[in-house]
Amino acid sequence: MNFSVKPQPVSTRDAVYLTLREQILLCELAPGTAISEKEISLKFGVSRTPVRESFVRLAQEGLLEVYPQRGTFVSLIDPELVEEARFMREQLEKAVIRLACESFPDDRLAELDTNLAEQNACIVQQDYRKMFELDEAFHRTLFEGCRKSNTWAAMQHINAHLNRSRMLRLAADHHWDHLYLQHLHMAEAIRERDAERAERLMKEHMSLTIQDQALLKQKFPTYFK
Repeated sequence: MNFSVKPQPVSTRDAVYLTLREQILLCELAPGTAISEKEISLKFGVSRTPVRESFVRLAQEGLLEVYPQRGTFVSLIDPELVEEARFMREQLEKAVIRLACESFPDDRLAELDTNLAEQNACIVQQDYRKMFELDEAFHRTLFEGCRKSNTWAAMQHINAHLNRSRMLRLAADHHWDHLYLQHLHMAEAIRERDAERAERLMKEHMSLTIQDQALLKQKFPTYFK
């Protein structure tokens, strides 16, 4: 497991926080893993203060659980929080894609096309981290193109458990053609200004998370509450 802090133009505290958060979201630090301030400070080569502050932030986000006398652990994925985040995201995503069908900048459509080409290439490369990043970028572009960047940012605050579940799904099954095709058809619907089709596609896309939960609990039983 690689605990090295990636070079970033941020404070030591933020670098530790961002690196730990990324490793948790990527499941490099698996749900249920025990971690300590001393261990992390030694491996990062920093004092315990920024590590302690990072632990507090991650606990506030629900990514760490602190148990007195027992220690600190990466939180298990909570199916209820996954579903709540999925529910909120579905409502917002359906609303945004309808807006996109009314008006969407040409340069943003071009971004979607570039993203889709990269997704198609990623299917061949079998890079699940890159596929996750491209999936996120596709949806973020929808919000940005509809001038709803703050809505996207606000949505991220409850996405942690959902995103870990999505990451596990990509890692567990590398058959991603259906994801690519759904994204492709969404872009087509936006270009054709077909709001009904776009919303239906988005709803089907968001429902994949529900279908995936049974598979993931069976494959990674110790990762879930």
